[in-house]
Amino acid sequence: MLNAAQLPDNIAALKALLSAQSAQIDAFGQERAQWVVERETLRQGTHDDKQEIARLGLLLDKLRRMLFGQKSERLVAQIDQLQLELEELHINQGGRAEKIESTQASAARAAPPRRPLPEHLPREVHEHLPKESACPDCGGAWQRLGEDVSEVLEHIPASFRIVRHVRPRLACRCCDRMAQASAPSRPIARSFAGPGLLSHVMVSKYLDHQPLYRQCQIYEREHVNLAQSTVGDWVGGVHELLRPLIDALRRHVFTADKLHTDDTPIKVLAPGTGRTREARLWVYARDDRPSGDTTAPAMWMRYSPDRRGIHPQTHLKDYMGILQADAFAGYNKVYESGRVVEAGCWAHARRKFYDVHVKDATPITTYVLERIAELYKIESSIRGSPPDVRQGARQEHAKPIVTALYAWLREQLPTVSRKSKTADAITYAMNQWQALTRYLDDGRIEIDNNAAERALRGVALGRKNYLFLGSDAGGERAATMYSLLGTAKLNDINPQAYLRHVLTVIADHPVNRIDELLPWNVGKHALSLDRAA
Repeated sequence: MLNAAQLPDNIAALKALLSAQSAQIDAFGQERAQWVVERETLRQGTHDDKQEIARLGLLLDKLRRMLFGQKSERLVAQIDQLQLELEELHINQGGRAEKIESTQASAARAAPPRRPLPEHLPREVHEHLPKESACPDCGGAWQRLGEDVSEVLEHIPASFRIVRHVRPRLACRCCDRMAQASAPSRPIARSFAGPGLLSHVMVSKYLDHQPLYRQCQIYEREHVNLAQSTVGDWVGGVHELLRPLIDALRRHVFTADKLHTDDTPIKVLAPGTGRTREARLWVYARDDRPSGDTTAPAMWMRYSPDRRGIHPQTHLKDYMGILQADAFAGYNKVYESGRVVEAGCWAHARRKFYDVHVKDATPITTYVLERIAELYKIESSIRGSPPDVRQGARQEHAKPIVTALYAWLREQLPTVSRKSKTADAITYAMNQWQALTRYLDDGRIEIDNNAAERALRGVALGRKNYLFLGSDAGGERAATMYSLLGTAKLNDINPQAYLRHVLTVIADHPVNRIDELLPWNVGKHALSLDRAA
């Protein structure tokens, strides 16, 4: 700042100096205004960055829980781990109980009830007599007064056997006529594999998730050397043999008024690259037992090399009814056709709020999860009831909860950041609201799509064992066997005994009567074979 002595004396110079000072002040004001704008922009950017970091943190936490943590929607691997821990706990408790009995025999405690041994198992009777054949005191003969009987459950390892089919050639000495019985058919032409061995291989691979090379290693312990390529040919032969049966299974599934569908990724080897690519297994499940229907439940799977929407659209091109699925966009054209009615899944909607809740519980997530829990409690009370009963209970008890929840979510959405996971969860639920609430007006529809997700659990477990499929053809074979064996399990039928029965008779079975070999039509045969094995 200039003092009085430094100011010029003439007016023109004074005006010039004043103009220069005013220009500097204006420039400083503009710089300050720009600085304020930049500061606010930076502050807003910092806020957005924090929201993005929070969103990515929730996503990372979700992935960690899927791999390592616990969640209410239990992963198959976590269930297996829990089963192992329970087994170890039982073993440790048994060891401690033996020590307690040996050191504190006088301590009285209530013994747990022992389950009776299965009645259908064959019994071997081993009678144990005293060493002395007669009374050592007087030499008199023993007289039986009674007996004490105890049973022990024993395991006899599976064993191979060779079945030799002998067909004598017979001749008549009077007229030189000859006769010989026809050769029994084999499941696979010119193959020495019997139906029992084939069913064991298929169940071990697709239900117990033992790759073929591991099975061959197990057989070697029994001194039976089978080439992996030979066993692979058997798998392909069984797949071709079962094609008509799978077609019959598909017809049964798609005659339902309501279907559950879902898909799951599966790795497939990409030839020549040394890498794998991600393919897909699609499941269509029919299970109306929760609505009191006695029709046999069933599932039908298909394989596709990718997840394009054309695949479910092709699978459902002739279907008319209700389709319960997630919000995958590939189903939109199916719904647009007007032949298929969309039903949503509350489990999917709940899961989005749950993922936020376990990371950072908020009043919003807590409220939503509590309301959804009330809906599931209502479903538990009416499970197995006829559709009209279920519809009436839902209209009376569930609809007020759902209506109030929708209004509450609309009020909460403006109060949260648009980039937050909570906003994503609310938006997902509101966008799917019509499909989510359709079950309230139709007692045939379930509250969720868990029937399809349960059907895919075996695939999730298998991925951890065989890691990837060898080819697209291998994916089609897997879909065939998952369909048939999974349907047998749904009907409480022993899959291996059922498949053994089918492979015994299917080569000579009339194709126009193939429905007779569906699991629920041969359940009694499968059980009898299993007990006789």
